[in-house]
Amino acid sequence: MTADRSARLLGGLLLGAGVAHFVAPGPFDAIVPRSLPGPPRAWTKASGVAELAVGAAVLLPSTRRHGALAAAGLFAAVFPANVKMAYDWRHRPAPLRAAALARLPLQAPLIAWALKVSRG
Repeated sequence: MTADRSARLLGGLLLGAGVAHFVAPGPFDAIVPRSLPGPPRAWTKASGVAELAVGAAVLLPSTRRHGALAAAGLFAAVFPANVKMAYDWRHRPAPLRAAALARLPLQAPLIAWALKVSRG
């Protein structure tokens, strides 16, 4: 896959996730760690805006490097939400538990992908 195509896919993934935070915020609200101050919806909206901004930055060649580095940071920053989801879903049916647990190791390849895009 070319570097440009990889960047476009990463940017599209981030834009899609950002839009989802506004179209269907409930599942995102549910995984906001309770230790964060303020209402979960504020964090859902803030992370949605961050994903939209970072996704746009990754798509533009002039801001791609910084956008991809920000994407790596964003993927790391949302890891506690994935941990919360895995914990909260520990008593759900096996397929849902598996999906929640699968999100945890998925962050590492997402971070690696963003770092690779940042290098062009």
